[in-house]
Parts: sequence; structure tokens; C-alpha cells
Amino acid sequence: MTRVAYLDPIGGLSGDMLLAALLDAGAPRDVLDETVHALGVDARIDVQRVERSGLGATHVDVVTAARTGGRPARALRERIAAAPLPEPVRAPALEALDRLAVAEGSIHGVEPSDVVLHELGGDDTLVDLCGVLALLHALAVEKVACAPLPMGGGLIAGDHGPIPLPAPATLALLRGVPVVGVETAGELVTPTGAAIVATVATSFGVMPAMTLRAIGYGAGMRQHPDRPNIVRVVLGDAVEIDGAPGGPRVGEVVVIAANVDDLVPELVPDVLEACLAAGALDAWAEPIQMKKGRPGLLLRVLGRPEDERLLAETLLRHSTTLGVRVQRHLRYELDRAFREVQVEGRVVRVKIGLLDGRVVNVAPEHDDCAAVAAAAGRPVKQIWAEAMAAATATLTPAEDADDPAR
Repeated sequence: MTRVAYLDPIGGLSGDMLLAALLDAGAPRDVLDETVHALGVDARIDVQRVERSGLGATHVDVVTAARTGGRPARALRERIAAAPLPEPVRAPALEALDRLAVAEGSIHGVEPSDVVLHELGGDDTLVDLCGVLALLHALAVEKVACAPLPMGGGLIAGDHGPIPLPAPATLALLRGVPVVGVETAGELVTPTGAAIVATVATSFGVMPAMTLRAIGYGAGMRQHPDRPNIVRVVLGDAVEIDGAPGGPRVGEVVVIAANVDDLVPELVPDVLEACLAAGALDAWAEPIQMKKGRPGLLLRVLGRPEDERLLAETLLRHSTTLGVRVQRHLRYELDRAFREVQVEGRVVRVKIGLLDGRVVNVAPEHDDCAAVAAAAGRPVKQIWAEAMAAATATLTPAEDADDPAR
């Protein structure tokens, strides 16, 4: 089964809060200690039980030597790359650090390779990044989902002076991630927490269907007047959601969309084909009217949540848009199967849609029909009809519905 972790940032999200929540959910403490040792940093991990708004939680304090001045991001990267860490820990840790460097570089106008980290340049950043990923690995988590992240307001002191909240680096890291503004003052989501969730989370929104196995509460230091300063981690095994008894399955899909008014029409099929090749379930274009009365296109790509980032990047790369929108939906789905039939001595694949074990849809693959028609010199509609008849003839009485073609 697929082990799932759902992050519920009730009071915010930071690296040490995630460490605490994962330990509270049952992750082994010795894995965290071994990670600190592997990094070769001088750090002490203090773990204690606390209470936030009447809820028992775990608090983690990563105590490291004080630093003066900044530290190049590449120095932290070299430390992670050289550490004897499992590859499922090292690779995402490097990715998260690279995200931090890119975010800081975009803010200060420097190349990521030249970024100097000030507030984030300490060994505690290394422990947070690698520690969280090591605990997720120890818990055998294969998929991470996250609720929308709460964004507080106000100002916070930085090495260069007062910084508006949410911190610019946090916002840069969370592009494409659902966030929600709240009245709570202060920094609720730190750049380190944002880098981690942007790296590991494959979906955002409501809790996915799972068989619940463990719950962990990680506490921050501050006390908020309107919400407990905790992040909750829910661990479980993913399950398929069924509809009504004997009905279709319910699956989750994402729709990635973009409006364009500068895409050469001849290139539209290439964009859609690229998205389909990247794993989209479907991709299409709709004519729309855009600002200043310009004719445009609405490009839509349908896919699975785990393919969201790849499909978004594919649409950005192959079209002319500068950004895409993402929506998540539930979709009722028939069970599917494929059969092969012979028409004119050639194979035609036929897609079968099943509901409670009975066939309710039969659809010959058009491309196969077109290829047979071209080879035989016959109309595609005739090949399609013969493939339909051949497939229907193979159905058993238990499979056959009143109207298998409907």
C-alpha cells in the first residue's frame, strides 16, 4: 500500500515544527540523531512535550552555534552532497536547498550559485531540511499532501532591516501552491518550511482518502491568540474511494489551464501533443475573447495529481503563457479494459468501460481504425463499425449490458 502523509498547518509551518510532528507521529528519534551526525554539524536536538490551546504536542529545538554574517548557499549544498545520507533523503534535500537559493536569488537579483544566505545560512537549516526528509523516509512515506498554507502579516527583523510578512522568500517558494491569508500576526510559514513542502508535496487541498495509522502534533514556540501554533501530520495508507455500492470509482484529477492570445495557431496541436506525451489524460483548446477584444485560446490539461508539476511545466515550456492555473476535482470513473479485434487482417484496439463488472461503453481506437482504413482503402466509419461489432460479439452474457455501445 502507498503510505501517505497529510500536512495540516493549523498554526503555520516551519522545519522544526515538521520535525516535531513527525517524531510525535512515531518517527524514530535515532534517525534524526544519525542525520545530524551524518551532516557533521555541531547541533543539539532538544525534544519536549508541550501544550498548545489544550492540545498535547511535541516541540523540537535545534540548538546550533551562533553564526555571524552570511553563508553561501553552495557551502550548504556541498555539505549535504558530501554527507553519507540515503539517496531518497539527499536528493530532495538538495532540491529544497536549490529552491531556497533560486528564491533568494530572484529577490536580490543574483544567480542562485552566488546566493549568500543570511537568516537561513545556519546549520539549523541543514538539520531541518535533511531531518524532515530522513523522518519521512523512515516512516516509508511515498506521497505527501498538504492543506492550504496560512499566511500571516506584519513585519519581522532581518539582517538587512525590517522584512514584510509573508517573507519574500516564502512567497517566491510557494508559487503554484494554495495559500490563504489569515488575521494572525507574525511569520506563520518560514522559508525553510515553504521549501520543504514545495519539494515533497504532490497535492494540496483536502485530506486524501486513507486508512488512518498515526497522528502527530508539532508545536512552534510562539502562542497565537486565535489559533494553536501547531502543525498536524496525519499518516495512513492510501485507499480508493468508491461511489455508491456497485457504482463507479471516485478518482482525483487536476485541471491545468492557461489563457493565451499570442500562440501561433499551427503550434496549438504541438502543445497539446506534448502534454499528452507527458502523461495528461486529455488536453484541449477552447476559443475565448481576452482583454482589449483580442481573440485567444483557453488551453486545458487534465491529469492526475501526482503528474501536476510535470504537466504544468510542460504547458509552460511548450506554450507562450507565463503562468498556469490549477484546480482539483473528483471524477467518477468506470473501470477500464482493452481488447483487440481483427478487421481486414489487422489489429484494432477497443476500449471497454465497466460498471459493476458489466460493460457499459465500447469504443474502438480511432487511430487504429484510421490506419486499417488507409491500408484497406475503405472509409474509417466502416472499419469502426466492424470493430465495434467484433468487440461486442466477444462479450459474455455476464458482461453484456442492455446497450453496450451507449
